[in-house]
Amino acid sequence: MNAPVPGPAPGLRERKKQRMFRTLSDTAVELFLERGFDAVSVAEVAAAAEVSKPTLFRYFPAKEDLVLYRIADHEEEAARVAGRGPAPLDALRRHFLAGLERCDPVTGLNDHPAVLAFHRLLYGTPALVARMHTQLERSEAALAGVLGGDLEARLAAGQIIAVQRVLALDNWRRIAGGERVEDVRGDAVAAAERAFAGLAAGLPERMTK
Repeated sequence: MNAPVPGPAPGLRERKKQRMFRTLSDTAVELFLERGFDAVSVAEVAAAAEVSKPTLFRYFPAKEDLVLYRIADHEEEAARVAGRGPAPLDALRRHFLAGLERCDPVTGLNDHPAVLAFHRLLYGTPALVARMHTQLERSEAALAGVLGGDLEARLAAGQIIAVQRVLALDNWRRIAGGERVEDVRGDAVAAAERAFAGLAAGLPERMTK
């Protein structure tokens, strides 16, 4: 998670800023995993990170954002992928299948203990689930812009983001329930292929070819 996006090398000030984002988020997540999201205050996170509470809020306006920073780099991922070629839906399908192949945590198909613990925190905390939906809405808006920005594009983006979310959640639930990645992968790939085929059958041709 939070893989760097290719681009110009950041300056010293930007590097310091990014380090602070990571430090605050990592500190918070460690405390939340240890004691529970609701049991840890923002003031405790700030104290553990050795910054003031106002400083923390300059970086993270809401407590939930301390956790969602871990997956913030995925917010515009669908838009970036869809914008690479003339067939946006096929690009997104291939990208999701590639994620399953490499056990990308965002696909839910990953059984590393740290990933499972983070997902339990994320999906098991109502406040985080609610905040995550706001992030998904921004993902939809970014994807809709790439697809043309009209009503058709917004409807398509909503369907695509929802399909990816449901697929990933189903994978995670099976893994969290004790199934092995090797036993889930085949079903996950088949489900993704069916889901994207269903999208292709219902979306405008300009988004599928």
